Amino acid sequence: MIKRFTDNFTKGEKISESITRSAILIATMGLASRALGLIRDRILAAKFGAGDILDAYYTAFKIPDLVYNLLILGALSAAFIPVFSSLISNKKKEVEAWKLVETILTLGSIIVVIISAIIFIFTNSFVDLMAFGYSEDKKEMVVQMTRIMLMSPIILGISGIFGGILNSFKKFFFYSLSPIFYNLGIIFGASVLSIYFGYLGLAFGVVLGAMLHLLIQLPEVRRCGFKFKANFDWKNKYFRKVILLMIPRTFGIATAQINLVVIVVLSSTLPSGSLAVFNFANNLQSVPLGLFGISFAVASFPVLARLWANDKTDEFVSKLAGTIKKIIFFVVPISALIYALRAQIVRVVLGSGKFNWEDTNLTFEALGIFVISLWAQSLIPLLSRSFYAIHNTKIPFFTGILSGVLNIMLAMMFIKSGGVLGLVVAFTIANIVNAILLFFLLRVKIGKIKNQGVVRLFGKVMLATMIMLIVIQTLKGLIGAEPFGENQVLLGVATQLGVAIVGGIASFVGVSWLLGVQELNHFAKAIHKKIIVKKITPGARDEVGS
Repeated sequence: MIKRFTDNFTKGEKISESITRSAILIATMGLASRALGLIRDRILAAKFGAGDILDAYYTAFKIPDLVYNLLILGALSAAFIPVFSSLISNKKKEVEAWKLVETILTLGSIIVVIISAIIFIFTNSFVDLMAFGYSEDKKEMVVQMTRIMLMSPIILGISGIFGGILNSFKKFFFYSLSPIFYNLGIIFGASVLSIYFGYLGLAFGVVLGAMLHLLIQLPEVRRCGFKFKANFDWKNKYFRKVILLMIPRTFGIATAQINLVVIVVLSSTLPSGSLAVFNFANNLQSVPLGLFGISFAVASFPVLARLWANDKTDEFVSKLAGTIKKIIFFVVPISALIYALRAQIVRVVLGSGKFNWEDTNLTFEALGIFVISLWAQSLIPLLSRSFYAIHNTKIPFFTGILSGVLNIMLAMMFIKSGGVLGLVVAFTIANIVNAILLFFLLRVKIGKIKNQGVVRLFGKVMLATMIMLIVIQTLKGLIGAEPFGENQVLLGVATQLGVAIVGGIASFVGVSWLLGVQELNHFAKAIHKKIIVKKITPGARDEVGS
């Protein structure tokens, strides 16, 4: 039973069904993780408000996060998984596959430790550059938290490689479970450790979360065959291939990270709490992004890589188009739903304790701008991984640079009149441009994604979404709870939000069914296969396990 639940591909299962089923598993775990993330943000908002402490926390978080993204994430998404997957698919090269893992873990850990140590020594200088607009006391908070959090990229680096191994074996259960434990660690830091260590408890919580992120994946990685032995063979040809593939991807990530650093820098010149508001709104809109955009991209990546490696171009295009349609089916209506209920969402999720009305109002305005580009943000991970699957890391790199430069230019223009909302507008426009560029350049590389029904599906989804919005607005009016004002009641706003969401989703599903949207049927079948346990036939005992 356990093996059936944790393994994502079964004999005789169609690739499209396996991608959907894997994405559902990742999305289900992602939903739990995002729910914990919302709880985390509510605790942070209530306890500290959108002020100096959270500004310092998010600024401190950015430096170790930069180390992890540049050194680990680039290698995983663009290089390690395709190379490792190709090796384990060939029985004769399994030994080489595990030697590659040993080399990456050994040399990669040494590099991350050295860089983290350098940053630890010169933290004051880094903070002076990133947060020049902060007061000296606020800078000191950033320095202290940064030095503690620098342990996290070392731990997450190892955990990230473990996740890449599980991805390659298409074992997504514990991989998807790890972010849940990461958030649990941060929540424990915010709610418990902060009692004893003050704001430093937030930093200790991040390190605890990173350790839990690693430990939850370790047993499953060992079951895949992992046994660590230090390996310093930097001349290993597969290791060198990973390095060559990751270089353009790392530069591409660097561009995206520079954008986020610029946001931190510019927000340091804004009123206290601006960076916290940006992050709160971004975290809220990231829930559907993680559930659908990231989930489908992660689940489809190994499949797309193998199809391309086996010269199955037509099937590659078909599976890519099918995944794009699934993302559109989920993300378009959810974006509209969030926009229509943004005030209620912010009030219910964050509106407590020290998170005042001004914070709430600014956050819900930022959220409304963010979701305009949610469709683009959700497609970018899939489109980028499609390029990685065909071993082309240069195009995502150059489109990332272009959209990054655009983001910085627009941010510097809009911040003068729009404050933190100007940063959100710039972020939104840059992501839309990036997604459009990736899509059209991918068509040039692999051929037109034609006769796949993408446009037809989009029309049906838009019609169902418009009807959903009418239902939502009607239900809001009938319940009549106001998210703001002296006489507002949280229970009333929560009731309005819950009823509107349920009614809106029900109307969207109903209209989609009437219009014959196939993605709805695919989703229902995948849910049925994932949840309904079939009776074990005599010949199926070995597959199910115990």
